[in-house]
Amino acid sequence: MGKSQNKLIPILWLLCFIRCVYFISCTNSSCPIDFSYVNRLPWEISNCLDKPVRQEICCQTIRSLLGVGLANYLNKTSMFYFPNSETATSCMSSFTNKLASMSVKISCNDDSYNQLVVNSTSNCGGITTLKEWKEKVGLTELDSACKGRLSTLSQCNACGEAGQRVAPRLESMRLNSTKCFYYTCLYAAGIVNEYGPENARIAECALGLDVAKSTTNKRKNVFKVVFGLLGAIFGVLITWGCFIIYQNLRNKRRLAALRQDYVRGVKAKVLPNTGAKWFHIAELDQATKGFSEKNMIGQGGFGVVYKGTLLDGTIVAVKQLLNMDVNGDDQEFTNEAEIISKIRHRNLLALRGFCVTSDAIRGNRRYLVYDFMSNGSLDEHLFNYGEGGFVARQALSWPLRKNIIIDVAKGLAYLHYGLKPAIYHRDIKTTNILLDSEMKATLADFGLAKQTIEGESHLTTKVAGTYGYLAPEYALYGQLTEKSDVYSFGIIILEIMSGRKVLDTFSTSSRLLITDWAWDLVKSGNVDYIFDDRMGENGSKEVMKRFVHVGILCAHVMVALRPTISEALKMLEGDIEVPTLPDRPLPLSHEALRYIPEFSMSTFGRSSLDRSGCTSSIDTSNSKSSN
Repeated sequence: MGKSQNKLIPILWLLCFIRCVYFISCTNSSCPIDFSYVNRLPWEISNCLDKPVRQEICCQTIRSLLGVGLANYLNKTSMFYFPNSETATSCMSSFTNKLASMSVKISCNDDSYNQLVVNSTSNCGGITTLKEWKEKVGLTELDSACKGRLSTLSQCNACGEAGQRVAPRLESMRLNSTKCFYYTCLYAAGIVNEYGPENARIAECALGLDVAKSTTNKRKNVFKVVFGLLGAIFGVLITWGCFIIYQNLRNKRRLAALRQDYVRGVKAKVLPNTGAKWFHIAELDQATKGFSEKNMIGQGGFGVVYKGTLLDGTIVAVKQLLNMDVNGDDQEFTNEAEIISKIRHRNLLALRGFCVTSDAIRGNRRYLVYDFMSNGSLDEHLFNYGEGGFVARQALSWPLRKNIIIDVAKGLAYLHYGLKPAIYHRDIKTTNILLDSEMKATLADFGLAKQTIEGESHLTTKVAGTYGYLAPEYALYGQLTEKSDVYSFGIIILEIMSGRKVLDTFSTSSRLLITDWAWDLVKSGNVDYIFDDRMGENGSKEVMKRFVHVGILCAHVMVALRPTISEALKMLEGDIEVPTLPDRPLPLSHEALRYIPEFSMSTFGRSSLDRSGCTSSIDTSNSKSSN
């Protein structure tokens, strides 16, 4: 008997040791969740940082973000609850500290997740572990509806509807059950879906996390569409050319003669009036390596631009004008060639030469050759966000931005007053402002430019330009003056100073147009909120404020209140004082677009509100007044 008792003593000691270890592990207050995903997930942190902070939206985002950690915890431990309140408190503290490290210090005083982190008698359906879920609930529609990437809206809606159907069943299992829908969300993200809660799409769909939209993905989709359209165009041209050759072999010589006549005709229109060089298509083909897609550096409404290297080593930009058929209109080509050939100014992009060719397969092709601007466009430096939300190009300091604004003003002043007749650009925007190796700005793309003719009406039946940059009197009534360019220049100033798009439908601000947004801040004495943080603190605030005031004045809706470009340049350089800013009409907000016919989506079209700022033209009447 004594020997048996002696054998039991080590076993009792072992049981006591195990019990102590279990007790210590249960009372350990360290958090079992790694909240590093808060930095990795592309959640919409601006909901909690933009001023003024919208408390309700920010707190909803934070609750969903915490849900990602709880779903991870469920996946790893099969427990819907933490073992004790100390652990729950530790986790909430760690989560709060992680947010604070990202400058998010919002207090959300609610108990939306309290019952999920502290075990209570009112837990959903009496379920605390995954095992109890399977025993009491079993397989549900959640197990089928919430699998996969949930990449489409219909898939996401199906998962959410499945959760709403399962939640009432859980609540009916036990009296006073609460927050059962949160159970279904955690179960769907942490258990059902194979990609897990840290996948941005799963977190957005299953847990309701507001995910920041990636401009990189959008650009990739745009490039895919553009490449597809270009491929389709070339495919149609090749098919059409083969058909013509097959059907019209007897007319081959006649067609060849007609094409040579066409080339000679275009050269006759341009060459006598320009000093630009005539390039052969073989030179440009060799310079751009057969117009390779790798050499493509941009595209717009009228053409594609390629980077090329001439035989002498000179790097150039070759612009190919698109959509030119056999009987095509040469106006855009000859217009840009003639206008640019007259320009000799440091801040206006010079034309090196051009090329016109025609063949049975590809039809008529026109090319303009410019100096290559190594630092790309101003748009790329202000708005071209790469992976991780960082600007792909060099961030512009205040001195650089100041010099760019002055450079553009000098170029415009030359167009308006340095040439006779004057030239109105009509398409001033950030993508048409190029930066050379020394970050000097040059104004480019004169395809829509218009020369003034004495005695000609200032009214036009064809409005051309880019939405947001068009002066109101020009966009609505076709009234074109030098101050139409001044309005666009004012928009450019505000975009450069703020780093904000002219039409920003994705902003949390109630103001759609940058002019209304900036005017509200200036009028309220908060002009400092306009300045882009990336400019740095190495500039005079008074000078920066003066630039903003000039931008608002230039972009005033009333023509008479705008300065001329020469007056604006003097204001920017401090030679004359900026007058008191006149009041503006009621601003155009997001909601106003639904009720004002002139600015409805049916009038603007989808592309008008797109961030890309698509160039377009509109026939405003069928009258025979001058274009």
